[in-house]
Amino acid sequence: MGSAASFSLPPGFEWGFATAAYQIEGATEVGGRGKSIWDSFCHLQPTRTKGANGDIACDHYHRYEEDFDLLSQYGAKAYRFSLSWSRIIPQGGRHDAVSEDGISFYNRLIDSLLARGITPWVTLYHWDLPQGLHDRYGGWLDVEESQKDFERYARLCFERFGDRVKNWITLNEPWIVSIFGYATGVNAPGRSSINEMSAEGDTATEPWIVGKSLILSHARAVAAYDKDFRPSQGGKIGISLNGDYYEPWDGSDERDRAAAERRMEFHIGWFADPIFLAKDYPACMREQLGERLPMFSASEFALLREAQVDFYGMNYYTAQYARHRTQPPSVHDFVGNVDELQENKEGVSIGEESGVHWLRSSPDSFRKHLARIYHRYRKPIYITENGCPCPGEDKMTRDESVKDTYRIRYLEEHINAVSQAITEDAAVVSGYFAWSLLDNLEWSDGYGVRFGVTYTDYDTLERTPKMSALAFKRLLESRMHGKV
Repeated sequence: MGSAASFSLPPGFEWGFATAAYQIEGATEVGGRGKSIWDSFCHLQPTRTKGANGDIACDHYHRYEEDFDLLSQYGAKAYRFSLSWSRIIPQGGRHDAVSEDGISFYNRLIDSLLARGITPWVTLYHWDLPQGLHDRYGGWLDVEESQKDFERYARLCFERFGDRVKNWITLNEPWIVSIFGYATGVNAPGRSSINEMSAEGDTATEPWIVGKSLILSHARAVAAYDKDFRPSQGGKIGISLNGDYYEPWDGSDERDRAAAERRMEFHIGWFADPIFLAKDYPACMREQLGERLPMFSASEFALLREAQVDFYGMNYYTAQYARHRTQPPSVHDFVGNVDELQENKEGVSIGEESGVHWLRSSPDSFRKHLARIYHRYRKPIYITENGCPCPGEDKMTRDESVKDTYRIRYLEEHINAVSQAITEDAAVVSGYFAWSLLDNLEWSDGYGVRFGVTYTDYDTLERTPKMSALAFKRLLESRMHGKV
């Protein structure tokens, strides 16, 4: 590994930690907050979330000052968090009542961060659709209604917070929302026709409808910001997309090289091509999905052209190998008719195993991913999530968990990959948020998997910094000052 000087980061590089409302806030019935689809999903019987729910979570609602003390201690310059739509508009709709209690809670958060010199990065939607909208018209399954309600919610947030918030993210990981929520059914609202625990849904059609709703909702929020708020507020706005990097399973087989590219088109191009290029979905999607993939009208393309984003928010955790399939795709296929594998034809792993089955550490792939995304979409990249659980961490005591040398190594190698992408691949990468500030509710995985740089005792809610928290501060400061 080279010296810190050879892995320098540019001046002004923004860095900090990230969280999401439902995963940490708790206080689900405080201040008039309405139910979200995750409240409902977490309370289904039999459980779909390993018995876990967000009723208390990390109780950040009552403990945010303590958590922001940690941010200050860790040297964070920025903090990415999400707003709970149903805390602000309990029923969610554009004609529904606004909760001043919810707005004042987020005002307190924003003001507390600014008083500490920490820049807020606000995500409008991190998966927690108001249950009221799902009940009223099917939520994201109604393309017209959902985008109108999302635009009103976004405008309200710009109006009430935009004098102090200058960094906006419209949606977090629309791929996960669409696929896990409406294809496999493992996330809220749990719709699927291939999951035996799901009572309703159509895996062949619903994810693609939801994807269009999310794209247009994002575009309407961006267009509203551009037209009515940017001139006076002077902020920036983007979206956070997830997506693994895919290597061919057999690098010498043209079909596997095509499979790797196709898999990334289905993962990233699905959203990024319309949003960043104002183009139709990738041709390989149109070819495979046919009429199940909704068309964009001329007026919708005009909206996409109008909605100019400022940055690409990248959530990256791991990489995989893609192997082509010879049989025709199933009507339920959403990956581009490929097999996803963690070892290649020679049995070489994509990376070192972590504390969760789907994540292996692959910093070299991260560098390729950054270069590919930047040169394709030509927007500055902010890494809005990157992190890992340590092997076996879900079974560790607090004293064991805080000695998180695996996480320290993961973060260092991925920061080095960022530096190489900037200095050697001419990618523009402007910031990095580690996932996550706290161990928290890991969605359908419950409270077992720990991604935090802070250990959370879920019985006492005591927070304990892990070694990685201060190691990360030293790492970033040395990279930004070019010190060995």
